[in-house]
Amino acid sequence: MGNLPPSDHDAIILGAGAAGMMCAMTAGARGKRILLVDHADAPGKKILISGGGRCNFTNIHTTPDRYLSSNPHFAKSALGRYTPQDFIALVERHGIAWHEKTLGQLFCDGSARQIVDMLASECAAAGVTIALGNPVADIAHADGRFRVQISGREHSAPALVLATGGPSIPKMGATGFAYDVARRFGLGIVQPRPALVPFTLGAEDALFTELSGVSAPVEVRWNKVRFREAALFTHRGLSGPAMLQISSYWQHRTPISVNFLPDAPPNWLLAEKRARPRTPLRRVLAEHLPDRLGQVLLERIGTGGELATMSDKALRAAHARLSDWPFTPSGTEGYAKAEVTAGGISTAALSSQSMMAKAVPGLYAIGEAVDVTGWLGGYNFQWAWASGHAAGMAL
Repeated sequence: MGNLPPSDHDAIILGAGAAGMMCAMTAGARGKRILLVDHADAPGKKILISGGGRCNFTNIHTTPDRYLSSNPHFAKSALGRYTPQDFIALVERHGIAWHEKTLGQLFCDGSARQIVDMLASECAAAGVTIALGNPVADIAHADGRFRVQISGREHSAPALVLATGGPSIPKMGATGFAYDVARRFGLGIVQPRPALVPFTLGAEDALFTELSGVSAPVEVRWNKVRFREAALFTHRGLSGPAMLQISSYWQHRTPISVNFLPDAPPNWLLAEKRARPRTPLRRVLAEHLPDRLGQVLLERIGTGGELATMSDKALRAAHARLSDWPFTPSGTEGYAKAEVTAGGISTAALSSQSMMAKAVPGLYAIGEAVDVTGWLGGYNFQWAWASGHAAGMAL
């Protein structure tokens, strides 16, 4: 077969996930000769498992302040130039039915495979060459060209795009490959960490493990960040949307605060005591919380009985504790259960317009590999589409 000539491709994109496919189809549609490479045997593997297999493909409330990054302004340019409405238009052009679930989250009516098939057909229409099941053996850079060794063959191009994501969900084949390549080219890395990940609780909270499977709407707070969604108790700790959201901000060995009564007014228990003094506190709580949860919380506080038997001070104290309950997680369930990776290739090294490395012309980084992490609920896909589109327009 021999080596292909040096004028092989205009760009080589590593990673056939959400960002990589968006970049490839965008550049290909502009007449660029694109080689899209992935070590997996099929494209979009993480897309297929997302949103319970229905792919929460964007969020209509996307704004830059719903992303974490060392530079909170970095994402503005790409997000502003490729919006959720742009992606919805693409989905509708392919006849894919979708619905809004809650909080602006858009899902396929059918399956996530429709999104992968859509991106693959756009890549095919744009003349993109896709090489699957091909791990990259080596990357070299000289004379303004990147040379990539794949399955014993060398491919070269004046541009190389890192779109291989972060190390979250290693069973899907995820690794820190993009960081290794970025470091080789002198790009900084913001310490990666698991994000959108369940918490583990230590022995002092062992009482809560008997609640495994119990869910309740709460407001969770860490420092000044708050999320109001469902929390779920697991046999290892705390999960559910509220906990996944706050986990992206949380720092080790710090407490989070949970308000189990986000809708209850401050003197609610005192009013209940006057209205129905003979009612047990547990039964009143059961109108706001799952019964088992209320029971465990009251056991922990060491209070209970009929409202009439409790002083106003004790009722105020119970309400204060239930609406500001501290948990200090022992850790998280790590990359194995993290939906995404926070941190990554430093935005200081990249142009927010094109996603190109300022010090290495022709080297680009997009998607989850970059230090931009969205909230739960379609925001990370929107960053993949927007950053992939920005690089695809710049190639």
